[in-house]
Amino acid sequence: MSSGKLRERQMLESIYSMIALVFILVTCIELCDAATVVDVYRLIQYDISGAPLGSRFATLNHHAGSLHLPPGVDLSRTVVIIPVHELNITLVKEFIAQRKPLGGLLFLLPQMLNFENRDPTSESKYQIHEKKLIKNVLVELERLLIYANIPYPVYFAFEDDDIDAVLADVKRNDASGQPATATTGSYKLVVSGPEPKRIASPTITNIQGWLPGLKADGDLNQLPTIAIVASYDTFGTAPALSVGSDSNGSGIVALLEIARLFSLLYSNPKTRGRYNLLFGLTSGGPYNYNGTHKWLRSFDQRLRESIDYAICLNSIGSWDNKLWIHVSKPPENAFIKQIFEGFSTVAEELGIEVSLKHKKINISNPRVAWEHEQFSRLRVTAATLTELSAPPELLESTGGLSDSRHFVNEDAIVRSIKLVAESIARHVYGYQGKNIQIFADDTSLAVNAPYIRSWLDILSQTPRVAPFLSKNDPFVMALKKELQAHTHEVNVQHEVLDEMFTIYDLTKAKLNIYQVASVTFDLLLLLVLGSYLITLFTFLVITTRGLDDLISLFRRPPSRKVKAV
Repeated sequence: MSSGKLRERQMLESIYSMIALVFILVTCIELCDAATVVDVYRLIQYDISGAPLGSRFATLNHHAGSLHLPPGVDLSRTVVIIPVHELNITLVKEFIAQRKPLGGLLFLLPQMLNFENRDPTSESKYQIHEKKLIKNVLVELERLLIYANIPYPVYFAFEDDDIDAVLADVKRNDASGQPATATTGSYKLVVSGPEPKRIASPTITNIQGWLPGLKADGDLNQLPTIAIVASYDTFGTAPALSVGSDSNGSGIVALLEIARLFSLLYSNPKTRGRYNLLFGLTSGGPYNYNGTHKWLRSFDQRLRESIDYAICLNSIGSWDNKLWIHVSKPPENAFIKQIFEGFSTVAEELGIEVSLKHKKINISNPRVAWEHEQFSRLRVTAATLTELSAPPELLESTGGLSDSRHFVNEDAIVRSIKLVAESIARHVYGYQGKNIQIFADDTSLAVNAPYIRSWLDILSQTPRVAPFLSKNDPFVMALKKELQAHTHEVNVQHEVLDEMFTIYDLTKAKLNIYQVASVTFDLLLLLVLGSYLITLFTFLVITTRGLDDLISLFRRPPSRKVKAV
């Protein structure tokens, strides 16, 4: 009797093990075949003076939808996928302005904007007018997203074969008039992980280097100083993609090349000028040039008073034939007139048009439109050289999605460097008004185009949003090392970003795309599996124990009555 029960128990354990194995195999096969993983980049989340802006959530677990959905459909549990080349900016404005309930937004960017993509054909398939159109659309999209408080996740991804195939299926399903639900079947987009946290006490780092001038024998007076300054960090809708090739990669490249050129002159006492040259790579540019403010405050009064003038370089890589010099002091000011005349003379020789634009600063207003305004607030003569005719709004034109390597003209940077270097050199050596080319082509002092190209490539692959750069970030250390190669007394200054700005983490994630079957299909599959397992169980019992034992399994056992003693 005990041996029969043992055999029955062993048989049931075998059946249960087989059932479990079948379910595990089916689950594994479905997950492996159905899942696609894509890198996605989250819309920035930040606060200004406590006001929440950007995307306030990071996790996703909703069905995919497209712009082909019929009007009036409930999208509260749908992630709308929007390729940038199909973007309807009016529709996105409605989503955001009317605060329509959405599960999320996923914008698909063209591969040519992917700085990790080494395929040269990704750019060649776009015509010039198509590139300009894409850039204009991205500028408008960023302006819309960056100032909005969005109560759902917003991500960016790059188009590829996998995600294009998913979008094509989603479009077909949406065109049929059946929105993705649990009953119809669809693709499900999942981003898991913790909720974003604020970055505590984000660091901004300034780097400065000197080329000391040559003093005359017995001269005890401090030499005058010319400062060449460029802000190196960026800000954009997607921090992990904010490389800022033009703003302000072009300014950084120009500063490094100008430092290299003057280091050749200052390395020889016979050609060393009687001016100190101060080179400053500042951080916190998008945040009212907060790093520049703290850098200048660290100067002693004597050093500030020795600065003859400062020239700030900002966005000089995407212009055709005109640059602007923005100043805070009136054009009639003797120092401003001297700077402008010096630059205008060299510009005319180079075939460049330079215009002067005056904007008076308001000391009571904390908003700083240009970097030179931080100098002007301390009564230091300064100007900004840029391709921009008007000051951008706060957090605009600071290295967003539209500011990539494909939209930067290397020749424009070379010409900008020649303009600045020649103008400063003629001021230093007293050659104002004279047609003498110090940095002439085909000489040892010529502008080095390969050097410019190599640094521009590095900057165009390096996101530089300041709160995400640590004190010893490899990029910051690379800038310091490069400045040390051309200047002396290189110093690094670490400061804390102004508390007015609060930035949150989680800028990049993995998006899992699952092909989800409909409930009808799941019920049918369950019915088939159930029938199969019942048939298998019946067959095993009959072959091992007989039909009578099978019937006895389903018979109600006789009740047991306990007789009282």
